[in-house]
Amino acid sequence: MSWKTLDDMALRGRRVLLRVDINVPVQDGRVTDATRIERIAPTVQDILDRGGRPILLAHFDRPRGRRVPEMSLEPLVPALQAAFGCPVRFAPECAGPAAEAAAEALSGGEVLLLENTRFEPGEEANDPELARGFARLGEVYCNDAFSAAHRAHASTEGVARLLPACAGRLMQAELGALERALGDPDRPVMAVVGGSKVSTKLELLRNLVEQVDMLVIGGGMANTFLYAAGFDVGRSLAEREMAESARAIAARAAETGCEILLPRDVVVARALAAGAASEVCRVEDCPDDAMILDAGPDSVAHILQGLERTRTLIWNGPLGAFEYPPFDAATSACARRAAELTELDRLVSVAGGGDTVAALNQAGAAERFSYVSTAGGAFLEWIEGKPLPGVAALCAAE
Repeated sequence: MSWKTLDDMALRGRRVLLRVDINVPVQDGRVTDATRIERIAPTVQDILDRGGRPILLAHFDRPRGRRVPEMSLEPLVPALQAAFGCPVRFAPECAGPAAEAAAEALSGGEVLLLENTRFEPGEEANDPELARGFARLGEVYCNDAFSAAHRAHASTEGVARLLPACAGRLMQAELGALERALGDPDRPVMAVVGGSKVSTKLELLRNLVEQVDMLVIGGGMANTFLYAAGFDVGRSLAEREMAESARAIAARAAETGCEILLPRDVVVARALAAGAASEVCRVEDCPDDAMILDAGPDSVAHILQGLERTRTLIWNGPLGAFEYPPFDAATSACARRAAELTELDRLVSVAGGGDTVAALNQAGAAERFSYVSTAGGAFLEWIEGKPLPGVAALCAAE
């Protein structure tokens, strides 16, 4: 794929319509976690440094085309000003005469925040008229919201086709990391996929067995594959009705030469609780009254052996019930070794998904991975092999 970046754009004196993800937690009118705001600050600063005038387009929560006062973006202004180090103006509309007047009045060195795009019924419908309304606000369009790129909305796809368009710094970093992981990766490539349900990640698994050399399956998903292979998994979380689909994925992996790594031994317990009494057993010896809650030490050693010869790692989902120690042991051990190999320049490691980020943070490994995406749905759809409308629009705009 090919898309333009801010480096390809003339910005001095021009209004830059910047699509961002600032869907941050707010309590009592104050931002409680400004991580997403901080991640877009380099793009905003770059635009300002080059004489551009940033105009922020963003959604917040799910007002479903209605004006919901508690979902206004106005309370975010103080946090934006703190992150950007400059005045941030607020417009109570995101399109129309009031928004156009605010955009025209924007001075150099200032940022304009428009109201929640999802207050407009046409946003999620990708209404062409609303897209034209957005386009009247700026002279350049920049998308820095990879997390919303899997949605064909007026602010992510429609307007990108009406103005000179490019990727912002955060979007550029995300796309670059994903291209390195799946576009033309150094091999061997390992994917770690965990989580509770095979049914939610069928397309992901089907795509990965065509793309990677080793596929580690963990969490409740591993229980389903073990059940499909004929093992008794006791009281473990498993989608027994998905056994045929699991067998089909395993068969396809054998055809493509993708090695599937399932647990050889497991950590079992009678209760899912932190500090619950547990024991390690071989997969063929799972007690009838027990639940598989983590991969065992032999399974971890097997994964680590694979990691030593891996050059590219894609990680989505934990290997066990990491929220309840000691069932975080397998995830933590593998994540820490992946982080060490990354620091040694022996591995390109890309991870994403909500539970994944939490698990890697808990292991103290997230900051040492090559790239950790917070994009959620967009990250998953990318590694499922699906085209993302917001990215495709940037390529078409070239």
